[in-house]
Amino acid sequence: MAKSLRLIFARTPDFAAAHLKSILEQGKHDVVAVYSQPDRPSGRGKKLTPGPVKMVALEHQIPVFQPLNFKHIDDQQTLKELDADLMVVVAYGLLLPPVILQAPKYGCINVHASLLPRWRGAAPIQRAIEAGDKESGVVIMQMDKGLDTGDMLLTARCDISQGETGGSLHDKLAAIGMPALNRALDLIASNKITATAQQHDTSTYAAKISKQELAIDWRQSATTIERKIRAFNPFPTAYASLNGTRIKIWLADVADSGPFTSTPAAGTIVYADKQSIIVACGEGHLALQTIQIPGGKALAIAAVMNSKADLFTPGTRFDESEH
Repeated sequence: MAKSLRLIFARTPDFAAAHLKSILEQGKHDVVAVYSQPDRPSGRGKKLTPGPVKMVALEHQIPVFQPLNFKHIDDQQTLKELDADLMVVVAYGLLLPPVILQAPKYGCINVHASLLPRWRGAAPIQRAIEAGDKESGVVIMQMDKGLDTGDMLLTARCDISQGETGGSLHDKLAAIGMPALNRALDLIASNKITATAQQHDTSTYAAKISKQELAIDWRQSATTIERKIRAFNPFPTAYASLNGTRIKIWLADVADSGPFTSTPAAGTIVYADKQSIIVACGEGHLALQTIQIPGGKALAIAAVMNSKADLFTPGTRFDESEH
């Protein structure tokens, strides 16, 4: 019979909170501490607010530690004294020093939201959609000193559907990641886990999303822009500026270019009615579906055009982005 593991759980956001809840609901292992990044300012008042993982920990009366990093000897010693069998890390956002990686009996494992070695790094969910990948998944990985370079312990796969957004893929990966993590914990506890080295020469890097990337570059193809819009939905959300007004674009479709025989400058609105706003791109055309004007909610084009049709007159061109 598998023994119960003493676990440390580390991370902050919703994806990690779901995995912590799953471990606690299983009730097979003892979470002795949670490590979360420091509380961040949130809301209009910029009040320091605990992250989702910390909230779950507090609800279950689990001790919470929030060091800025693990460089200080006191923080390292505190973690060692927890005498954990294993540390579970879910996209913690920090490289852990060797002293932390080696502190628990079985080291540290990571729940990574991609099919490693593809999309190592900070934004694997968004980069997979942006690249047009047909498949994604979750890898439970033994952590080492590199960035997502450790041996793979267990893999769960899922398809990326045609209309997949960053939000929907996040939820899909969380759903398969939770049972994968629990299965991995049971295998580790039973000494039945098998490690497989990554093929490092096939790796790709999922860079952190920059603010500059959010601005749509209409010189790109309609297909490229459409993928970016889906990848950044619901966060951090792509946008385009029109006469100085920043408009968030939540959903769009590649349009049939057949009816549009002219070749206006990229970013030009070539057609607009109560059902559709179509924009010329570097290659092809994009039909906007759901947008958000400052001060309002995200709305379907039909609702937007009821009151803001004058903003989207054919021939009007979106502002050029700085790329």
